[in-house]
Amino acid sequence: MTFKRKLANQDLRLTAHVCTIPSAIVTQAIASAGSDAVIIDMEHGAIDYSSAHAMIAATAGTSCAPLVRVTENDAAQVKRTLDLGAEGIVFPMIRSASDAKRAVASLRYPPNGTRGFGPFLAHSRWDTSLLDYREAVDDQIVCCLLVETRDAIENIEEICAVPGIDAIIPAQFDLSTDLGISGQFDHPDFQTAIAKVERAAKAANIPLGNVGLAKPQADALFAKGYRIIAGFDILWLKAIAAETQSWTK
Repeated sequence: MTFKRKLANQDLRLTAHVCTIPSAIVTQAIASAGSDAVIIDMEHGAIDYSSAHAMIAATAGTSCAPLVRVTENDAAQVKRTLDLGAEGIVFPMIRSASDAKRAVASLRYPPNGTRGFGPFLAHSRWDTSLLDYREAVDDQIVCCLLVETRDAIENIEEICAVPGIDAIIPAQFDLSTDLGISGQFDHPDFQTAIAKVERAAKAANIPLGNVGLAKPQADALFAKGYRIIAGFDILWLKAIAAETQSWTK
């Protein structure tokens, strides 16, 4: 089952863990552990296109979908990462419905979008022939938008009304920073902004995701109607290393 089809099943709770470390081994470990998706982070991670391709390939043989977070809402980047075999794109800094429409269009081939054809690497990852790739994949690519600016909050209803959006993640670090309250996730302004995103996504029947680094945090998100939780490979690694260091005290 593709990640897009999992997202369409409202009864499923899903994981989509962020890989910032340029390692096919790390990605393979997370995928084989049962993660529904990995988000290969080319925006904030230390990952180039060669590493991204290896990380995408490392999900083979698992049910884990490789998504890529690109550095910006740029059709050229989207085309290249999809042609590496990515199953979807996570778009940062979406500020308006126009931004959202451009993101959706970049994922689809004409006449439904603007993507150029050249899946010379991607068709193998999808286990199809080159010429069958378009028909097999075009409507299975996932579009995930990050809401992380004041502009996005102001325009969230219009953003959610754009057809073709599969998931929305309110990016708490960037959003709180743009609101002038960086890291203050309990601040009333931040909570008001998040509540507005939650209402708009629910009204549009768009699944929501967020960071859940521990089970109580994940349980609280699920209780609020979130369907996707994410962790970060580098934060897990640092946390367990710090915990192990404490054993020597």
